[in-house]
Amino acid sequence: MVLGVGGGIAAYKVCELLRLLTESGHRVRVVPTAAALRFVGAPTWAALSGQPVAEDVWSDVDQVPHVRLGQQADLVLVAPATADLLARAAHGLADNLLTSTLLTARCPVLLAPAMHTEMWEHPATAHNVALLRERGVLVIEPAVGRLTGADSGKGRLPEPAEIFAVARRVLARRRNPPADLAGLRVVVTAGGTREPLDPVRFLGNRSSGKQGYAFARTAVARGARVTLVAANVSLPDPAGADLVRVGTTEELRAATVDAAAGADVVIMAAAPADFRPAVYAPTKIKKAESGAAPVVELVTNPDIAAELGATKPAGQILVAFAAETGDLVANARTKLARKRADLIVANQVGAERVFGADANSATVLGADGTVVVLDERDKEQLADDVWDLVSTRLGRG
Repeated sequence: MVLGVGGGIAAYKVCELLRLLTESGHRVRVVPTAAALRFVGAPTWAALSGQPVAEDVWSDVDQVPHVRLGQQADLVLVAPATADLLARAAHGLADNLLTSTLLTARCPVLLAPAMHTEMWEHPATAHNVALLRERGVLVIEPAVGRLTGADSGKGRLPEPAEIFAVARRVLARRRNPPADLAGLRVVVTAGGTREPLDPVRFLGNRSSGKQGYAFARTAVARGARVTLVAANVSLPDPAGADLVRVGTTEELRAATVDAAAGADVVIMAAAPADFRPAVYAPTKIKKAESGAAPVVELVTNPDIAAELGATKPAGQILVAFAAETGDLVANARTKLARKRADLIVANQVGAERVFGADANSATVLGADGTVVVLDERDKEQLADDVWDLVSTRLGRG
């Protein structure tokens, strides 16, 4: 793997990314720009990678590094990809070893931008990113947060562990079309909603959000522009996804309906509460002196997937979910029809099953009558397998 490092302050974070890559067994050659070496020196990169640092085209000339590095790589990952580096890559400039490597690479190329918000939002940068994506380069969205100095906004380098997660999925699919979801706008919901009973209590469920986050990560790794609507999830923000946080089912509904209006695919992996208290108590409900328990009246929450299915535009793919404790296939088939979904992912759930686990199994039913059984596998692999089914229905598989 080639790890390119651009000349931005976020270069210090890439040390942790490099450690994650090498400790997972990858052989990594670090190619920093001259500006990057002003932030982190070559000895650091060499010590962490266990490989000599490729600094310029004039070293080891007999090995033709400006060609060989790109030719031999399984993945070229650049972080941080500065505005300047994006511009050079988009326009095919080859004035240093890293930009030359980007021109010679015939493997997947993954760029993780980092810069100030004004630079990221400038029309020139937007045009350069669009050009790169049109050519099949995976340019992930930067994160929102603290930037250099006192500034905050979109442009922060995603956390190293999350960039690593995207790189891992890209490498896992390197023999498949690397960006088969490129150009698509995808909405993924994740987590479990909470319906307040009083200021300290709520009705909820055991959903951790891991499966929904896996759908978001794998979609990013396949080139999609992802909006992740997360309900009460305490997981790291997936690199490259635009995150919208919600709490209740009504909030989940509003955010999802809004995002789905311009989406090509909607993945309803969240677990919305089916019911909510009819009355919210503004103060904590106290125990009665008699010891009698209060009676809580419930009302039914909206069925978000069914609403989306009834109004979805032509060409949009809707993937619903069915978490069942009874007859899996029969119940899922009923839900598939009621929600007017294109696919429904059904699995058996319970107190110690699926929720919070790193692995999952599922039966995927299609509106066209297809049935695909996915035996237990890690949640990211299961997400990739479902994306394969979606990609086929979009004519991209």
